[in-house]
Amino acid sequence: MSEVVIAGIGQIPVGEHWELSLRSQAVKAMLAAKLDAGGLVPQALYIGNVLASTVSHQANLGSLLADQAHFVGTEGTTVEAAGASGGAALRLGYLAVLSGLVDVAMVVGVEKYTDQSPAEAEAALAQVMDSDFEAVHGMTPTGQAAILMRRYMQEYGVEHDCFAGFPLVAHSNAAGNPNAMFRKAINHAAYERAEMVSDPISLFDAAPYADGAAALVLTRSEIAPRGLDHPLVRITGSSVVTDTLALHDRPDPLAFNAAGFSVERACSQAGILPKDADLFELYDAYSIYAALSLEAAGFARRGQGWRLAESGQVSLRGEIPIATMGGLKARGNPVGASGVYQVVDACTQLRGEAGPNQIEDASRALVQSLGGPASTAVAHVLEKWGT
Repeated sequence: MSEVVIAGIGQIPVGEHWELSLRSQAVKAMLAAKLDAGGLVPQALYIGNVLASTVSHQANLGSLLADQAHFVGTEGTTVEAAGASGGAALRLGYLAVLSGLVDVAMVVGVEKYTDQSPAEAEAALAQVMDSDFEAVHGMTPTGQAAILMRRYMQEYGVEHDCFAGFPLVAHSNAAGNPNAMFRKAINHAAYERAEMVSDPISLFDAAPYADGAAALVLTRSEIAPRGLDHPLVRITGSSVVTDTLALHDRPDPLAFNAAGFSVERACSQAGILPKDADLFELYDAYSIYAALSLEAAGFARRGQGWRLAESGQVSLRGEIPIATMGGLKARGNPVGASGVYQVVDACTQLRGEAGPNQIEDASRALVQSLGGPASTAVAHVLEKWGT
């Protein structure tokens, strides 16, 4: 039976790339993925990006990147779904290859956050919220997360330092990832000392926005080159679910319903339960998002997600490892590219190439990207070929 497989991956380190343009970042990752896939040339490009038209003053990325990577004539489309853009681009690439209309697709996530000042870029990011009812009043994604965290703390009687386990795990894992932005572990005392960004969100509760690019090469199993020096990774489940854009339109803002449904549908398609995954690359843009995502996926009861981090169950040697290469929190958050980085991280684990971060006998991964507070949720199940 024909399977949709990831034959190649490519990435550049996440960081502040003052010396690289948007196009240069993307091309580096694209050519690395092509080389990793044995030279497969894509017929279609699906590009996850949020800020290019505003921050970099560059639209029409399909044409630009196909040209710059010498794939002239290749179909190219930009996909925007806020922080879930990279995951949504993978969804389109997966469907294109699965349909048989495309033999080889390349999925690219790229973002050049530093093309404008932090204040200007932060204002651009507010576009992913409800413009008429949230952004116009000065709300930002971080402020929105702070509201959720405060509500969670009040509703469940949780103290702020109960969330410390999430950044501690992320930073510990990033120390073993050469492509991470912050390769240094932190301790609980550092978390407690961190300054507030938007109370109660502290510096260690929010993933740093950054530049980056990552790419994937998708094809069908019968087309994939033989003799690659790494296993193929097949996509066995894929879903996209949306919820209200504005938080005030939800009966229960602490219920990440779209996140829960996206995991349920992807896992159902793959014929597994979430607990069958060997790792969960969740969208930890904020500590509160990590807790709510674990609860939505069924790994913890409502109000108990933080306990998984506190008890070590989400560490590399825990029951459900998360952020195995640092996650958004310590690898860095290149916005529209983050979803592709998450899949690259999962593939690295399934291929047995994660070095000191390697999860023993990892054969199945669950990956989820969120656009805003689960206004869009994209989930994929990945499996090592032959398992």
